[in-house]
Amino acid sequence: MKPQLIKDLLTSKPDGRTVTVCGWVRTKRDSKNLVFIQVNDGSCFASIQLTFDRNNPSQNANPTDIESALAKITTGASVKAEGALIESPASGQAVEVTLEKLTVLGECPSESYPLQKNKMSMEYLRENAHLRARTNTFGAVYRMRNQMAYAVHTFFQERGFQYINTPLITCSDAEGAGEMFQVTTLSLEKIAEIGVTAGAKGKDPSTAASLVDYSKDFFGKKASLTVSGQLEAETLATALSRVYTFGPTFRAENSNTPRHLSEFWMIEPEMAFFDLDDDMDIEEEFVKYLLNWALTKCSEDLAFFDKRIQPGLIDMLKHVVETPFKRMSYTEAIAELEKHADAFEYKPYWGCDLQTEHERYLTEQICKSPVMVYNYPKEIKAFYMKLNDDNKTVKAVDVLVPGLGEIIGGSEREENFDKLLKACNDRNMDMQNYEWYLDLRRFGSVPHAGFGLGFERLLRYVTGMANIRDVIPYPRAPKLADF
Repeated sequence: MKPQLIKDLLTSKPDGRTVTVCGWVRTKRDSKNLVFIQVNDGSCFASIQLTFDRNNPSQNANPTDIESALAKITTGASVKAEGALIESPASGQAVEVTLEKLTVLGECPSESYPLQKNKMSMEYLRENAHLRARTNTFGAVYRMRNQMAYAVHTFFQERGFQYINTPLITCSDAEGAGEMFQVTTLSLEKIAEIGVTAGAKGKDPSTAASLVDYSKDFFGKKASLTVSGQLEAETLATALSRVYTFGPTFRAENSNTPRHLSEFWMIEPEMAFFDLDDDMDIEEEFVKYLLNWALTKCSEDLAFFDKRIQPGLIDMLKHVVETPFKRMSYTEAIAELEKHADAFEYKPYWGCDLQTEHERYLTEQICKSPVMVYNYPKEIKAFYMKLNDDNKTVKAVDVLVPGLGEIIGGSEREENFDKLLKACNDRNMDMQNYEWYLDLRRFGSVPHAGFGLGFERLLRYVTGMANIRDVIPYPRAPKLADF
């Protein structure tokens, strides 16, 4: 008999029909005559209770076989159970299953099972990432991750966007950060030998990279893992009008903090014929849509996060959904922050990049609402952002939310060929990797805008998890790639 998901059984009528349950044992309580087994299959937060009455076994039960299976059951064991779905007399659960058949599919030796109650710190669970999904916390995290991904696609599909895929291997750096993972088929030993030879000749070994002949590499030039799909998404937006990409990106930043990952997922829409105001409109709509989805469709898991992970989480999310986003220019934001300069470790000034402490102060103390800060100094923003008439600022926007800070970064893109080329030259960019990008401005250029939302950052926000490594199944960070 095909097993039924526990989430479906828990909302079914207790009509006595025979059902099949498969899952992993959470607990077993064995008294003199009654046995209670809590089984969870990950389909929802709650478990279903299996019961066996030694004095009144089910009509078709084979007590000897069930007793034999019960002897093998420990926390973590996987089981297949058949029995009648009946109304539960216990509080807190509507239905339970009276055992007729019980099979242990996979035993779980209690003495060696890594998930012990006294070993359940977040750091310990990260070291056992292959098993942590079986805990209440991480089961809830991954169900939330699934729902948020579904919400992302639903939002854009309902609004006429085309889902596209951008390359993971690229020769251009969208962010200009230079912190990229290189992709090569060249012998690393030979590259190292070049460095050693350079050192022996009295040259700086760090110049060895300039001596490598990348024309002999797989792609004929230096290539890396992408930090963003934005530039490639623009090529399709200027043909399909509205597109979005949702996929993995990589950053070789040596930051070992709760806010950084080396591999993370980005949601990046690009919209032709949108200006900065249009961009801000859809950003606000998007954030509210996602948080409302979590509140309405993930209530059971969200209640757990609110109770066990971050008290007040639900009220905070509701506040963001129900409150209009305040819009203020970067200049206005700095002026407000400077009034409270003593409150900050990093003193705010015009030209500085806003720190998390500044962003949260704006949302939590000054505006008491989500805030959209726009028109940043051009020196602290990327080359592709549209220059304002003041020649000092660009049409960039960051969406800030209480409890987190920045959740979205976006901009109107520079559609003027001459201005874009100047921005690239001012940054001494290697233009041989960006000619195709300039072509978008040479041929049929249009105003367009877009933004990026880090998926794991969103998940931190809707779950209340403190460390970003705990909202992705297998975190990749400096010295962390074990699975």
